[in-house]
Amino acid sequence: MLDLVMTTATAAKPNTQQLPALFHASAALVAANRDSTLVLDDKNDEPANHTSSDDDLVTINVSGTEFVTTYTCLNRYPNTLLGSEEQRRRYFSPKLNAYFFNRHRPCFDSILHFYQTGKEAPPLNVDPDVYAKEKEFFGLKREREEKNKIITNEEELAGSCIRHTRAKIHQFLQDPRSSQPAAFWHGLDIFFICISICFLIVESEPRFVEQFTSKKAKYFYVLFSINCIIMGFFTFDFIIRLLTWPSPIDFWKNFFNVLDILSIMPFYVGLLANGVGNAQLEEDMNTVSNKQHYVVLRVCRIFRIVRIFKFVRHSRDLLIIMKAVSNAKRELVLLVLLLFIFVITFGSIMYYIESGSNKDFDSIMKSCWWVIVTITTVGYGDMYPSSVGGKFFGAFVLTLGIVFLALPMTIIVSKFSFVYEREKM
Repeated sequence: MLDLVMTTATAAKPNTQQLPALFHASAALVAANRDSTLVLDDKNDEPANHTSSDDDLVTINVSGTEFVTTYTCLNRYPNTLLGSEEQRRRYFSPKLNAYFFNRHRPCFDSILHFYQTGKEAPPLNVDPDVYAKEKEFFGLKREREEKNKIITNEEELAGSCIRHTRAKIHQFLQDPRSSQPAAFWHGLDIFFICISICFLIVESEPRFVEQFTSKKAKYFYVLFSINCIIMGFFTFDFIIRLLTWPSPIDFWKNFFNVLDILSIMPFYVGLLANGVGNAQLEEDMNTVSNKQHYVVLRVCRIFRIVRIFKFVRHSRDLLIIMKAVSNAKRELVLLVLLLFIFVITFGSIMYYIESGSNKDFDSIMKSCWWVIVTITTVGYGDMYPSSVGGKFFGAFVLTLGIVFLALPMTIIVSKFSFVYEREKM
């Protein structure tokens, strides 16, 4: 029995020469089990063996604002920070479960736009130097350099030079902060806009009409020459913008470019219709024999008013306001819809109340006009209800109209304030 126990103990006791081998085998087994589950990066807790499918959504947090896109979008440009899994891994935050960058938020909209479309859309209200630093941080400049290395033959080099020149001219016309000559050009544009608007206002005065319309007037040719210089400048600026715009289709989608052609058109229509002598479009029925001809000229003259909107292009705050209004389109449509329902409904009711005793309310359209004047608290006094029932209903319309308009207006104002403050950051 004792011999059996000794034999078993001897068999259970490992050989001292086998200990190192057993230790290494155990360590390898532990390492294999660890690698088969999760391997954490030394710098953060993001899984180092993270192999995301191209359809997986990825969240990018930029100074507190989250952007969601796909890995397919980012992997189009592997030479950039977000396109390289090895580079972006350093910025993964397990706490946020997102890639975190303490960078400029407004610029990242344009950075992400590049990944999505392959085209640059610099932010309107951001210093170009700031945007350039953000591009450099995210590696967009490196991506551009890699693309430029592909250009080998002379034709491609010439085409690249032309594109580069067009881009420079486009930036010159669009961004007054790009250079001192660009600032001077934009200042000259503002000066000519002011002179043109002054002409539009002054020539409507009866005592100055002759100076703009009659060749016999003392200052006619001086004023006409100044107008020709102004319109020549506007025309040259418009043509250069058209030739240097990245896409001809996108050019006509731009609101300000449409305003430019509408502000230039009346001058040349006047030249073609009446000759150089009557190009100011101040003709009356004594100088225009054809009534249709006269109507066309008067319609063209109306479009001269849009020149004042050219100021918006040169004002950062006005551009922000326009963008804020654009982002509140749904609320504005809601306001118009409520107003339409309100006016038609109560205008019809007021018509049936007052039509028998008040000649002012002889149609539903006139009653609708009264409703609009009443709920906007303008109160022209050109028409008002005279019956007792009409007066009570008018008071009801006034009170209810203020409430109806106030409800969507608060939503519009709050959204406008949010967008305005975000764009000014």
